[in-house]
Amino acid sequence: MAKTLFIIGFLFALSPWASPPLALAVGLALGLTAGNPFHAQTRHWSKYLLQISVVGLGFGMNLQQILRAGGSGFVYTALGMSFAMIMGLTLARMLRVKPTAGFLIATGTAICGGSAIAAVGPVVGADEEEMSVALGTVFILNSVALLIFPAIGATMKLTQSQFGLWAALAIHDTSSVVGASAKYGAVALMVGTTVKLARALWIVPMTLGTAAYRRRSNPWFLDSGTGEEQRKIRARVAWPWFIPCFLAAAVLNYVLPAGAVAFHALYRMGVIGLTATLYLIGSGVSRATLKRVGPRPLLQGVLLWIVVAIASMAAIRAGWIGL
Repeated sequence: MAKTLFIIGFLFALSPWASPPLALAVGLALGLTAGNPFHAQTRHWSKYLLQISVVGLGFGMNLQQILRAGGSGFVYTALGMSFAMIMGLTLARMLRVKPTAGFLIATGTAICGGSAIAAVGPVVGADEEEMSVALGTVFILNSVALLIFPAIGATMKLTQSQFGLWAALAIHDTSSVVGASAKYGAVALMVGTTVKLARALWIVPMTLGTAAYRRRSNPWFLDSGTGEEQRKIRARVAWPWFIPCFLAAAVLNYVLPAGAVAFHALYRMGVIGLTATLYLIGSGVSRATLKRVGPRPLLQGVLLWIVVAIASMAAIRAGWIGL
């Protein structure tokens, strides 16, 4: 029965009647009731489907606006990442969250959710439980953000550019940033996607910096390393290949106007792929996930997320940051 429901839900996510928030809601309903019978497979493939979809979205973007947003966004995301890391580690200490899990939650909030946690986890020697707690926390908050951010943006009367910037700075994963921005409008989608991808670039320096720091010392937030953990530290850092591919797609859309029909079709496929990805992500949140996360890490994630969201909103509305 669960397999049948999963397939029906996935087909719906691919249909013209589905939207990113609706697909996520359907996935959450499945995950919290019948459960996802293909949990391991969907967790693996949703990552690649998201990356391919982001590349497809690049064929519908304006290159000049991307370059302008990307240049400013890189500075804003650097400041936001530093602020989120300081606040995240402080909250982890105050709430007595296990050190490694607290560090991973802070990193996921500061950079790009599950992708950052997956990259940094092996470097800090995180075990399966610590990874599950951190990933579960950000996945739950991503689901909530996708549903409530467009409504908050409309209530606060944010322009599309302001909303895209806010979503890119305050929402964890790329999928939820793109989904919320797409719901708000085309300009919001362009700004949100571009700034979010600039934020995702910080995965590499964060991972390399954490590895270098761990080799030199044993800071308070990391447990002492074993031989196996030291082996993981030397693991190769994966480069987010979809970022240059997204930019290449935007370049092609700009320099080859003759391919407009084909590029629009690829863009539409990217939107459909994103919607399907959000369904898969939603179906991965189960009652067991909620139980495994526990109150303290979830409280750390929620409080940190609220602080980052309010601070970035205030900065945007005050005109301190903007595009």
